[in-house]
Amino acid sequence: MEGNPRVDSSLGDYLVELRGIVKQFPGVLANDHVDFQLRRGEIHALLGENGAGKTTLMNVLYGIIKPDSGESYVKGRKVHIRSPKDAIALGIGMVHQHMKVVEPHTVVENVILGLKEPRFLLDLKEAASKVKQISERYGLKVDPFARIWQLSVGEKQRVEILKVLYRGADILIMDEPTSVLTPQETHELFSSLKTMAAEGKGVVYITHKLKEVFELSDRVTVMRKGKVVITRGTEGADERELAKLMVGREIFFHPERTARPPGKEMLVIEGLNAINDKGLPALKDVSLVVREGQILGIAGVAGNGQKELAEIIAGMRKCTSGRVSIGGADVTNKPSKFVFEKGLAYIPEERIGVGAVPTLNVAENLAVKSYRYRPFSNRGLLNREKMAASASELVKRFDIAAPSVETPALFLSGGNIQKVVLARELSGVTATEPPKVVMASYPTRGLDVGATEYVQKVLLQYRNEGCAIVIISEELDELLALSDELAVMFEGRIMGVLDRDRFDPESIGLMMAGRAAEVKGG
Repeated sequence: MEGNPRVDSSLGDYLVELRGIVKQFPGVLANDHVDFQLRRGEIHALLGENGAGKTTLMNVLYGIIKPDSGESYVKGRKVHIRSPKDAIALGIGMVHQHMKVVEPHTVVENVILGLKEPRFLLDLKEAASKVKQISERYGLKVDPFARIWQLSVGEKQRVEILKVLYRGADILIMDEPTSVLTPQETHELFSSLKTMAAEGKGVVYITHKLKEVFELSDRVTVMRKGKVVITRGTEGADERELAKLMVGREIFFHPERTARPPGKEMLVIEGLNAINDKGLPALKDVSLVVREGQILGIAGVAGNGQKELAEIIAGMRKCTSGRVSIGGADVTNKPSKFVFEKGLAYIPEERIGVGAVPTLNVAENLAVKSYRYRPFSNRGLLNREKMAASASELVKRFDIAAPSVETPALFLSGGNIQKVVLARELSGVTATEPPKVVMASYPTRGLDVGATEYVQKVLLQYRNEGCAIVIISEELDELLALSDELAVMFEGRIMGVLDRDRFDPESIGLMMAGRAAEVKGG
Protein backbone atom coordinates (compact mmCIF):
# COMPACT_ATOMS: atom_id res chain seq x y z
CA MET A 1 0.00 0.00 0.00
CA GLU A 2 1.29 3.47 -0.88
CA GLY A 3 -0.27 6.52 0.70
CA ASN A 4 0.00 10.13 -0.40
CA PRO A 5 0.59 12.21 2.77
CA ARG A 6 -1.24 15.16 1.24
CA VAL A 7 -4.91 15.24 2.13
CA ASP A 8 -7.11 16.23 -0.81
CA SER A 9 -9.38 18.94 0.62
CA SER A 10 -11.76 18.63 -2.34
CA LEU A 11 -12.96 15.31 -0.95
CA GLY A 12 -14.81 16.99 1.91
CA ASP A 13 -16.23 14.46 4.36
CA TYR A 14 -15.81 11.49 2.03
CA LEU A 15 -14.43 8.33 3.60
CA VAL A 16 -13.93 6.89 0.11
CA GLU A 17 -13.78 8.29 -3.39
CA LEU A 18 -13.14 6.19 -6.47
CA ARG A 19 -12.39 8.07 -9.68
CA GLY A 20 -12.54 6.66 -13.20
CA ILE A 21 -12.17 3.01 -12.21
CA VAL A 22 -11.76 0.70 -15.22
CA LYS A 23 -11.57 -3.10 -15.02
CA GLN A 24 -11.81 -5.45 -17.98
CA PHE A 25 -12.01 -9.24 -17.97
CA PRO A 26 -11.90 -11.41 -21.11
CA GLY A 27 -14.99 -10.44 -23.10
CA VAL A 28 -16.43 -8.25 -20.32
CA LEU A 29 -15.89 -4.58 -19.40
CA ALA A 30 -16.87 -4.96 -15.74
CA ASN A 31 -16.17 -1.35 -14.68
CA ASP A 32 -16.24 1.41 -17.27
CA HIS A 33 -14.75 4.65 -15.83
CA VAL A 34 -16.75 4.41 -12.60
CA ASP A 35 -16.90 7.24 -10.04
CA PHE A 36 -18.17 6.48 -6.52
CA GLN A 37 -18.17 8.30 -3.19
CA LEU A 38 -18.95 7.17 0.36
CA ARG A 39 -19.62 9.78 3.04
CA ARG A 40 -18.93 9.44 6.74
CA GLY A 41 -21.99 8.19 8.65
CA GLU A 42 -24.00 7.09 5.60
CA ILE A 43 -25.32 3.81 4.25
CA HIS A 44 -24.80 3.97 0.50
CA ALA A 45 -26.65 1.37 -1.56
CA LEU A 46 -24.88 0.12 -4.68
CA LEU A 47 -27.78 -1.13 -6.81
CA GLY A 48 -27.73 -3.08 -10.06
CA GLU A 49 -28.53 -6.30 -11.86
CA ASN A 50 -26.41 -9.39 -11.33
CA GLY A 51 -23.29 -8.76 -13.39
CA ALA A 52 -23.64 -4.95 -13.40
CA GLY A 53 -20.13 -4.52 -11.93
CA LYS A 54 -21.03 -3.73 -8.30
CA THR A 55 -18.95 -6.45 -6.63
CA THR A 56 -16.04 -5.89 -9.02
CA LEU A 57 -15.93 -2.22 -8.01
CA MET A 58 -15.88 -3.06 -4.31
CA ASN A 59 -13.30 -5.81 -4.88
CA VAL A 60 -11.10 -3.04 -6.30
CA LEU A 61 -11.59 -0.99 -3.13
CA TYR A 62 -10.83 -4.02 -0.94
CA GLY A 63 -7.71 -4.95 -2.88
CA ILE A 64 -8.94 -8.27 -4.26
CA ILE A 65 -8.81 -6.96 -7.82
CA LYS A 66 -6.29 -4.52 -9.31
CA PRO A 67 -7.97 -1.95 -11.59
CA ASP A 68 -6.68 -1.33 -15.11
CA SER A 69 -6.89 2.42 -14.47
CA GLY A 70 -8.41 4.92 -12.06
CA GLU A 71 -7.66 6.45 -8.65
CA SER A 72 -8.69 5.55 -5.09
CA TYR A 73 -8.89 7.98 -2.16
CA VAL A 74 -9.50 6.89 1.43
CA LYS A 75 -10.13 9.54 4.12
CA GLY A 76 -8.79 12.20 1.81
CA ARG A 77 -5.54 10.48 0.83
CA LYS A 78 -4.71 8.92 -2.51
CA VAL A 79 -3.88 5.25 -1.96
CA HIS A 80 -2.81 2.19 -3.95
CA ILE A 81 -4.55 -0.82 -2.44
CA ARG A 82 -2.77 -3.95 -3.62
CA SER A 83 -4.32 -6.51 -1.26
CA PRO A 84 -6.99 -6.96 1.45
CA LYS A 85 -4.15 -6.53 3.94
CA ASP A 86 -3.66 -2.97 2.63
CA ALA A 87 -7.43 -2.35 2.79
CA ILE A 88 -7.69 -3.57 6.39
CA ALA A 89 -4.82 -1.29 7.40
CA LEU A 90 -6.84 1.62 5.97
CA GLY A 91 -9.91 0.64 8.04
CA ILE A 92 -11.80 -1.10 5.22
CA GLY A 93 -13.61 -4.37 5.84
CA MET A 94 -15.66 -6.51 3.46
CA VAL A 95 -18.32 -9.10 4.26
CA HIS A 96 -18.60 -11.33 1.21
CA GLN A 97 -21.75 -12.89 -0.21
CA HIS A 98 -20.23 -16.36 0.21
CA MET A 99 -19.00 -16.53 3.80
CA LYS A 100 -15.39 -17.42 4.53
CA VAL A 101 -15.51 -19.11 7.95
CA VAL A 102 -13.75 -22.22 9.27
CA GLU A 103 -16.54 -24.58 10.35
CA PRO A 104 -14.72 -26.67 13.03
CA HIS A 105 -13.34 -23.58 14.84
CA THR A 106 -15.10 -21.43 17.44
CA VAL A 107 -16.45 -17.93 16.81
CA VAL A 108 -13.57 -16.24 18.64
CA GLU A 109 -10.99 -18.39 16.82
CA ASN A 110 -12.48 -17.34 13.48
CA VAL A 111 -12.50 -13.67 14.51
CA ILE A 112 -8.81 -13.56 15.46
CA LEU A 113 -7.60 -15.88 12.70
CA GLY A 114 -4.82 -14.20 10.71
CA LEU A 115 -4.05 -11.46 13.22
CA LYS A 116 -0.37 -10.79 13.92
CA GLU A 117 -0.97 -9.89 17.57
CA PRO A 118 -0.59 -11.46 20.04
CA ARG A 119 2.33 -13.29 18.45
CA PHE A 120 3.26 -15.73 21.23
CA LEU A 121 0.75 -15.73 24.12
CA LEU A 122 -2.82 -16.20 22.90
CA ASP A 123 -5.44 -15.15 25.46
CA LEU A 124 -8.73 -16.51 24.10
CA LYS A 125 -10.68 -15.28 27.14
CA GLU A 126 -9.54 -11.70 26.54
CA ALA A 127 -10.32 -11.98 22.82
CA ALA A 128 -13.73 -13.49 23.58
CA SER A 129 -14.45 -10.63 25.99
CA LYS A 130 -13.69 -8.10 23.26
CA VAL A 131 -15.83 -10.03 20.76
CA LYS A 132 -18.69 -10.03 23.25
CA GLN A 133 -18.36 -6.27 23.82
CA ILE A 134 -18.50 -5.57 20.09
CA SER A 135 -21.41 -7.98 19.57
CA GLU A 136 -23.43 -6.31 22.35
CA ARG A 137 -22.61 -2.82 21.10
CA TYR A 138 -23.97 -3.51 17.62
CA GLY A 139 -26.64 -6.11 18.39
CA LEU A 140 -24.71 -8.96 16.76
CA LYS A 141 -25.63 -11.69 19.23
CA VAL A 142 -23.47 -14.80 19.03
CA ASP A 143 -21.72 -17.07 21.55
CA PRO A 144 -17.92 -16.47 21.25
CA PHE A 145 -17.19 -20.10 22.14
CA ALA A 146 -19.78 -21.72 19.84
CA ARG A 147 -18.36 -23.67 16.91
CA ILE A 148 -19.22 -22.33 13.47
CA TRP A 149 -20.95 -25.53 12.33
CA GLN A 150 -23.42 -25.12 15.20
CA LEU A 151 -24.57 -21.71 14.00
CA SER A 152 -27.38 -20.63 11.68
CA VAL A 153 -26.52 -18.85 8.43
CA GLY A 154 -27.46 -15.53 10.01
CA GLU A 155 -25.16 -16.14 12.97
CA LYS A 156 -22.29 -17.08 10.63
CA GLN A 157 -22.73 -13.76 8.89
CA ARG A 158 -22.52 -11.97 12.26
CA VAL A 159 -19.16 -13.67 12.77
CA GLU A 160 -17.96 -12.22 9.46
CA ILE A 161 -19.08 -8.73 10.55
CA LEU A 162 -17.41 -9.18 13.96
CA LYS A 163 -14.15 -10.10 12.20
CA VAL A 164 -14.28 -6.79 10.34
CA LEU A 165 -15.16 -4.70 13.42
CA TYR A 166 -12.57 -6.46 15.60
CA ARG A 167 -9.92 -5.19 13.18
CA GLY A 168 -11.14 -1.61 13.66
CA ALA A 169 -12.89 -1.05 10.32
CA ASP A 170 -14.83 2.17 9.89
CA ILE A 171 -15.61 1.49 6.23
CA LEU A 172 -17.77 -1.61 5.74
CA ILE A 173 -18.64 -3.26 2.43
CA MET A 174 -21.63 -5.61 2.59
CA ASP A 175 -22.03 -7.77 -0.54
CA GLU A 176 -25.62 -9.04 -1.01
CA PRO A 177 -25.83 -9.83 2.74
CA THR A 178 -29.52 -10.82 2.91
CA SER A 179 -29.51 -13.40 0.10
CA VAL A 180 -29.37 -16.21 2.70
CA LEU A 181 -31.14 -14.55 5.66
CA THR A 182 -34.62 -14.96 7.09
CA PRO A 183 -36.81 -11.82 7.36
CA GLN A 184 -36.09 -11.61 11.11
CA GLU A 185 -32.33 -11.90 10.57
CA THR A 186 -32.54 -9.22 7.87
CA HIS A 187 -34.29 -6.85 10.29
CA GLU A 188 -31.60 -7.44 12.92
CA LEU A 189 -28.81 -6.84 10.39
CA PHE A 190 -30.35 -3.54 9.27
CA SER A 191 -30.58 -2.41 12.90
CA SER A 192 -26.87 -3.18 13.40
CA LEU A 193 -25.82 -1.33 10.23
CA LYS A 194 -27.84 1.75 11.21
CA THR A 195 -26.10 1.77 14.61
CA MET A 196 -22.71 1.68 12.87
CA ALA A 197 -23.65 4.54 10.55
CA ALA A 198 -24.91 6.59 13.50
CA GLU A 199 -21.42 6.29 15.04
CA GLY A 200 -19.84 7.75 11.90
CA LYS A 201 -18.88 4.58 10.07
CA GLY A 202 -19.57 4.37 6.33
CA VAL A 203 -21.39 1.37 4.87
CA VAL A 204 -21.46 0.36 1.20
CA TYR A 205 -24.43 -1.94 0.76
CA ILE A 206 -24.31 -3.97 -2.47
CA THR A 207 -27.78 -5.19 -3.44
CA HIS A 208 -30.22 -5.80 -6.25
CA LYS A 209 -33.28 -5.60 -3.97
CA LEU A 210 -35.18 -2.34 -4.31
CA LYS A 211 -37.08 -2.87 -1.06
CA GLU A 212 -33.81 -2.95 0.89
CA VAL A 213 -32.59 0.26 -0.75
CA PHE A 214 -35.58 2.20 0.54
CA GLU A 215 -35.60 0.55 3.95
CA LEU A 216 -31.91 1.05 4.72
CA SER A 217 -29.91 3.50 2.61
CA ASP A 218 -29.29 7.25 2.67
CA ARG A 219 -28.05 7.41 -0.92
CA VAL A 220 -28.15 5.04 -3.87
CA THR A 221 -25.88 4.56 -6.87
CA VAL A 222 -27.37 2.58 -9.76
CA MET A 223 -25.01 0.62 -12.03
CA ARG A 224 -25.82 -1.00 -15.36
CA LYS A 225 -23.42 -2.86 -17.65
CA GLY A 226 -20.35 -1.62 -15.78
CA LYS A 227 -21.33 2.06 -15.71
CA VAL A 228 -22.86 4.36 -13.10
CA VAL A 229 -26.29 5.46 -14.30
CA ILE A 230 -27.21 7.74 -11.40
CA THR A 231 -26.32 8.64 -7.80
CA ARG A 232 -28.99 10.32 -5.70
CA GLY A 233 -30.55 10.53 -2.25
CA THR A 234 -32.86 7.63 -1.49
CA GLU A 235 -35.56 9.77 0.08
CA GLY A 236 -38.08 10.73 -2.56
CA ALA A 237 -36.76 8.20 -5.10
CA ASP A 238 -39.29 6.19 -7.09
CA GLU A 239 -39.15 2.38 -7.10
CA ARG A 240 -40.22 2.01 -10.72
CA GLU A 241 -37.75 4.67 -11.87
CA LEU A 242 -34.85 2.93 -10.11
CA ALA A 243 -35.91 -0.45 -11.51
CA LYS A 244 -35.99 0.98 -15.03
CA LEU A 245 -32.56 2.60 -14.58
CA MET A 246 -31.24 -0.70 -13.24
CA VAL A 247 -32.32 -2.94 -16.14
CA GLY A 248 -32.83 -0.40 -18.93
CA ARG A 249 -36.50 -1.14 -19.48
CA GLU A 250 -39.88 -1.05 -17.74
CA ILE A 251 -40.31 -3.74 -15.08
CA PHE A 252 -43.68 -5.34 -14.31
CA PHE A 253 -43.71 -6.18 -10.60
CA HIS A 254 -46.86 -8.31 -10.75
CA PRO A 255 -46.68 -11.15 -13.31
CA GLU A 256 -49.69 -11.65 -15.54
CA ARG A 257 -51.50 -14.92 -14.89
CA THR A 258 -54.64 -16.33 -16.49
CA ALA A 259 -57.18 -18.60 -14.85
CA ARG A 260 -57.20 -22.17 -16.18
CA PRO A 261 -58.88 -25.33 -14.89
CA PRO A 262 -56.37 -27.85 -13.47
CA GLY A 263 -55.99 -31.19 -15.26
CA LYS A 264 -55.32 -34.67 -13.93
CA GLU A 265 -53.20 -35.43 -10.88
CA MET A 266 -49.53 -35.29 -11.85
CA LEU A 267 -47.57 -35.20 -8.56
CA VAL A 268 -49.02 -37.14 -5.66
CA ILE A 269 -47.40 -37.23 -2.21
CA GLU A 270 -48.94 -39.50 0.42
CA GLY A 271 -48.05 -39.76 4.12
CA LEU A 272 -44.41 -38.72 3.69
CA ASN A 273 -42.08 -39.00 6.68
CA ALA A 274 -38.34 -38.27 6.68
CA ILE A 275 -35.41 -37.27 8.88
CA ASN A 276 -32.92 -34.44 8.38
CA ASP A 277 -29.11 -34.52 8.30
CA LYS A 278 -28.99 -34.43 12.10
CA GLY A 279 -31.20 -37.52 12.40
CA LEU A 280 -34.23 -35.54 13.61
CA PRO A 281 -37.75 -35.69 12.14
CA ALA A 282 -38.00 -33.34 9.16
CA LEU A 283 -41.29 -34.39 7.51
CA LYS A 284 -44.31 -35.62 9.45
CA ASP A 285 -47.08 -37.31 7.46
CA VAL A 286 -46.99 -34.86 4.52
CA SER A 287 -49.63 -35.36 1.82
CA LEU A 288 -50.04 -33.09 -1.23
CA VAL A 289 -51.47 -33.25 -4.75
CA VAL A 290 -50.46 -31.07 -7.74
CA ARG A 291 -52.39 -31.25 -11.00
CA GLU A 292 -51.57 -30.40 -14.62
CA GLY A 293 -51.60 -26.65 -15.24
CA GLN A 294 -51.38 -25.85 -11.53
CA ILE A 295 -48.81 -24.08 -9.34
CA LEU A 296 -48.68 -25.18 -5.72
CA GLY A 297 -46.78 -22.70 -3.57
CA ILE A 298 -45.19 -23.87 -0.31
CA ALA A 299 -44.80 -21.14 2.29
CA GLY A 300 -42.87 -21.32 5.54
CA VAL A 301 -39.76 -20.07 7.29
CA ALA A 302 -36.66 -21.92 6.04
CA GLY A 303 -35.81 -25.04 8.02
CA ASN A 304 -39.33 -26.38 8.43
CA GLY A 305 -38.93 -29.36 6.11
CA GLN A 306 -39.04 -27.67 2.71
CA LYS A 307 -35.49 -28.69 1.79
CA GLU A 308 -36.08 -32.35 2.68
CA LEU A 309 -39.39 -32.41 0.80
CA ALA A 310 -37.78 -31.07 -2.39
CA GLU A 311 -34.87 -33.51 -2.17
CA ILE A 312 -37.16 -36.51 -1.70
CA ILE A 313 -39.25 -35.51 -4.72
CA ALA A 314 -36.02 -35.17 -6.74
CA GLY A 315 -34.65 -38.54 -5.62
CA MET A 316 -31.80 -36.93 -3.67
CA ARG A 317 -32.99 -38.04 -0.21
CA LYS A 318 -34.84 -41.14 0.99
CA CYS A 319 -38.04 -40.98 2.99
CA THR A 320 -38.65 -43.30 5.96
CA SER A 321 -42.26 -43.93 4.91
CA GLY A 322 -44.85 -42.66 2.48
CA ARG A 323 -45.16 -42.54 -1.30
CA VAL A 324 -44.32 -40.17 -4.18
CA SER A 325 -45.63 -40.61 -7.72
CA ILE A 326 -45.18 -38.62 -10.94
CA GLY A 327 -47.67 -39.10 -13.72
CA GLY A 328 -48.87 -42.31 -12.04
CA ALA A 329 -45.35 -43.80 -11.80
CA ASP A 330 -44.09 -44.66 -8.31
CA VAL A 331 -40.78 -42.82 -7.78
CA THR A 332 -40.50 -43.31 -4.02
CA ASN A 333 -36.84 -43.58 -2.98
CA LYS A 334 -35.80 -44.09 -6.61
CA PRO A 335 -32.49 -42.65 -7.94
CA SER A 336 -32.52 -39.14 -9.38
CA LYS A 337 -31.95 -40.46 -12.92
CA PHE A 338 -35.11 -42.59 -12.67
CA VAL A 339 -37.15 -39.65 -11.32
CA PHE A 340 -35.92 -37.28 -14.04
CA GLU A 341 -36.76 -39.82 -16.74
CA LYS A 342 -40.33 -39.95 -15.41
CA GLY A 343 -40.64 -36.23 -16.15
CA LEU A 344 -39.31 -34.21 -13.20
CA ALA A 345 -37.44 -30.93 -13.63
CA TYR A 346 -35.58 -29.87 -10.49
CA ILE A 347 -34.47 -26.29 -9.82
CA PRO A 348 -32.46 -26.66 -6.59
CA GLU A 349 -32.03 -24.18 -3.77
CA GLU A 350 -28.24 -24.11 -4.31
CA ARG A 351 -27.66 -23.03 -7.89
CA ILE A 352 -23.87 -23.30 -7.53
CA GLY A 353 -22.63 -26.84 -6.91
CA VAL A 354 -26.03 -28.55 -7.06
CA GLY A 355 -27.69 -26.64 -9.90
CA ALA A 356 -24.60 -25.87 -11.95
CA VAL A 357 -20.99 -27.04 -11.93
CA PRO A 358 -18.89 -23.84 -11.90
CA THR A 359 -15.85 -25.38 -13.64
CA LEU A 360 -17.91 -26.75 -16.55
CA ASN A 361 -18.76 -24.46 -19.43
CA VAL A 362 -22.27 -23.35 -20.40
CA ALA A 363 -22.75 -26.11 -23.02
CA GLU A 364 -21.62 -28.81 -20.59
CA ASN A 365 -23.87 -27.53 -17.81
CA LEU A 366 -26.82 -27.50 -20.20
CA ALA A 367 -26.14 -31.15 -21.08
CA VAL A 368 -25.39 -32.71 -17.68
CA LYS A 369 -28.79 -34.46 -17.65
CA SER A 370 -29.10 -35.26 -21.34
CA TYR A 371 -25.56 -36.17 -22.41
CA ARG A 372 -26.39 -39.91 -22.16
CA TYR A 373 -29.13 -39.69 -24.77
CA ARG A 374 -29.33 -39.05 -28.49
CA PRO A 375 -28.46 -36.80 -30.20
CA PHE A 376 -25.67 -35.95 -27.72
CA SER A 377 -24.42 -39.50 -27.24
CA ASN A 378 -23.99 -42.41 -29.61
CA ARG A 379 -22.57 -45.69 -28.27
CA GLY A 380 -20.88 -43.90 -25.42
CA LEU A 381 -19.27 -41.19 -27.54
CA LEU A 382 -20.21 -37.54 -26.93
CA ASN A 383 -21.20 -35.41 -29.89
CA ARG A 384 -19.88 -32.05 -28.69
CA GLU A 385 -20.87 -30.33 -31.92
CA LYS A 386 -24.54 -31.13 -31.32
CA MET A 387 -24.19 -30.22 -27.63
CA ALA A 388 -22.83 -26.81 -28.64
CA ALA A 389 -25.59 -26.29 -31.24
CA SER A 390 -28.29 -27.18 -28.70
CA ALA A 391 -26.64 -24.94 -26.10
CA SER A 392 -26.57 -22.00 -28.53
CA GLU A 393 -30.28 -22.45 -29.15
CA LEU A 394 -31.07 -22.58 -25.40
CA VAL A 395 -28.86 -19.55 -24.70
CA LYS A 396 -30.90 -17.57 -27.21
CA ARG A 397 -34.27 -18.97 -26.08
CA PHE A 398 -33.65 -18.30 -22.37
CA ASP A 399 -31.80 -15.01 -22.90
CA ILE A 400 -28.60 -16.17 -21.16
CA ALA A 401 -25.91 -13.48 -21.18
CA ALA A 402 -22.65 -15.35 -21.77
CA PRO A 403 -19.67 -14.52 -24.04
CA SER A 404 -20.01 -18.01 -25.58
CA VAL A 405 -21.25 -21.52 -24.79
CA GLU A 406 -17.61 -22.36 -24.01
CA THR A 407 -17.53 -19.88 -21.10
CA PRO A 408 -17.19 -21.59 -17.69
CA ALA A 409 -20.25 -21.09 -15.47
CA LEU A 410 -18.13 -19.50 -12.74
CA PHE A 411 -17.74 -16.41 -14.94
CA LEU A 412 -21.52 -15.86 -15.18
CA SER A 413 -23.65 -13.71 -12.87
CA GLY A 414 -26.04 -15.38 -10.44
CA GLY A 415 -29.02 -14.52 -12.62
CA ASN A 416 -27.46 -16.05 -15.72
CA ILE A 417 -26.43 -19.20 -13.84
CA GLN A 418 -30.07 -19.55 -12.77
CA LYS A 419 -31.12 -19.16 -16.40
CA VAL A 420 -28.71 -21.97 -17.34
CA VAL A 421 -30.36 -24.21 -14.71
CA LEU A 422 -33.83 -23.25 -15.95
CA ALA A 423 -32.90 -23.88 -19.58
CA ARG A 424 -31.49 -27.32 -18.82
CA GLU A 425 -34.34 -28.45 -16.58
CA LEU A 426 -37.24 -27.05 -18.58
CA SER A 427 -35.94 -28.42 -21.87
CA GLY A 428 -36.44 -31.95 -20.47
CA VAL A 429 -34.12 -34.91 -19.99
CA THR A 430 -33.68 -35.62 -23.68
CA ALA A 431 -33.83 -31.94 -24.69
CA THR A 432 -36.96 -32.72 -26.72
CA GLU A 433 -39.65 -33.70 -24.20
CA PRO A 434 -40.90 -30.99 -21.80
CA PRO A 435 -41.15 -31.93 -18.09
CA LYS A 436 -44.37 -33.10 -16.46
CA VAL A 437 -43.52 -31.72 -13.01
CA VAL A 438 -41.26 -28.81 -12.01
CA MET A 439 -39.89 -28.74 -8.47
CA ALA A 440 -38.55 -25.19 -7.95
CA SER A 441 -36.84 -24.34 -4.65
CA TYR A 442 -36.37 -20.61 -4.10
CA PRO A 443 -36.17 -20.02 -7.87
CA THR A 444 -35.66 -16.23 -7.59
CA ARG A 445 -33.54 -16.09 -4.41
CA GLY A 446 -30.62 -13.70 -4.91
CA LEU A 447 -31.84 -12.55 -8.34
CA ASP A 448 -32.32 -8.93 -9.42
CA VAL A 449 -35.70 -7.56 -10.47
CA GLY A 450 -35.13 -8.24 -14.17
CA ALA A 451 -34.06 -11.86 -13.65
CA THR A 452 -36.87 -12.38 -11.12
CA GLU A 453 -39.44 -11.11 -13.60
CA TYR A 454 -38.03 -13.45 -16.25
CA VAL A 455 -38.06 -16.57 -14.03
CA GLN A 456 -41.63 -15.91 -12.88
CA LYS A 457 -42.75 -15.40 -16.49
CA VAL A 458 -41.16 -18.72 -17.56
CA LEU A 459 -42.76 -20.66 -14.70
CA LEU A 460 -46.19 -19.23 -15.55
CA GLN A 461 -45.65 -20.09 -19.22
CA TYR A 462 -44.96 -23.75 -18.37
CA ARG A 463 -47.93 -23.81 -16.01
CA ASN A 464 -50.15 -22.47 -18.83
CA GLU A 465 -48.83 -25.26 -21.08
CA GLY A 466 -50.01 -27.91 -18.62
CA CYS A 467 -46.99 -28.51 -16.39
CA ALA A 468 -47.53 -29.21 -12.68
CA ILE A 469 -45.30 -26.89 -10.65
CA VAL A 470 -44.24 -26.75 -7.00
CA ILE A 471 -42.59 -23.51 -5.82
CA ILE A 472 -40.88 -23.26 -2.43
CA SER A 473 -40.16 -19.68 -1.41
CA GLU A 474 -39.85 -17.40 1.62
CA GLU A 475 -41.13 -14.50 -0.50
CA LEU A 476 -44.83 -14.55 0.38
CA ASP A 477 -45.66 -11.84 -2.18
CA GLU A 478 -44.15 -14.04 -4.90
CA LEU A 479 -46.15 -17.10 -3.80
CA LEU A 480 -49.39 -15.10 -3.63
CA ALA A 481 -48.75 -13.75 -7.14
CA LEU A 482 -47.92 -17.10 -8.79
CA SER A 483 -49.78 -19.85 -6.93
CA ASP A 484 -53.11 -21.50 -7.66
CA GLU A 485 -52.97 -23.21 -4.26
CA LEU A 486 -50.80 -22.48 -1.23
CA ALA A 487 -49.59 -25.00 1.36
CA VAL A 488 -48.06 -23.76 4.62
CA MET A 489 -45.35 -25.80 6.38
CA PHE A 490 -44.31 -25.66 10.04
CA GLU A 491 -41.97 -28.10 11.78
CA GLY A 492 -42.37 -30.66 9.00
CA ARG A 493 -46.16 -30.62 8.90
CA ILE A 494 -48.65 -29.15 6.43
CA MET A 495 -50.64 -26.61 8.45
CA GLY A 496 -53.17 -26.18 5.66
CA VAL A 497 -53.71 -25.90 1.90
CA LEU A 498 -55.56 -22.81 0.62
CA ASP A 499 -57.28 -22.15 -2.70
CA ARG A 500 -56.35 -18.89 -4.43
CA ASP A 501 -59.63 -17.21 -3.50
CA ARG A 502 -58.85 -17.84 0.19
CA PHE A 503 -55.33 -16.35 0.25
CA ASP A 504 -54.99 -14.10 3.29
CA PRO A 505 -51.51 -12.92 4.36
CA GLU A 506 -52.46 -12.53 8.01
CA SER A 507 -53.82 -16.06 8.31
CA ILE A 508 -50.89 -17.48 6.32
CA GLY A 509 -48.47 -15.68 8.66
CA LEU A 510 -50.11 -17.27 11.70
CA MET A 511 -49.86 -20.72 10.09
CA MET A 512 -46.18 -20.11 9.30
CA ALA A 513 -45.67 -19.51 13.03
CA GLY A 514 -47.38 -22.82 13.87
CA ARG A 515 -50.74 -21.40 14.88
CA ALA A 516 -54.00 -22.52 13.35
CA ALA A 517 -55.84 -19.62 11.78
CA GLU A 518 -59.40 -19.06 10.68
CA VAL A 519 -58.92 -18.29 7.01
CA LYS A 520 -60.95 -15.36 5.75
CA GLY A 521 -63.29 -16.29 2.98
CA GLY A 522 -63.27 -19.95 4.06
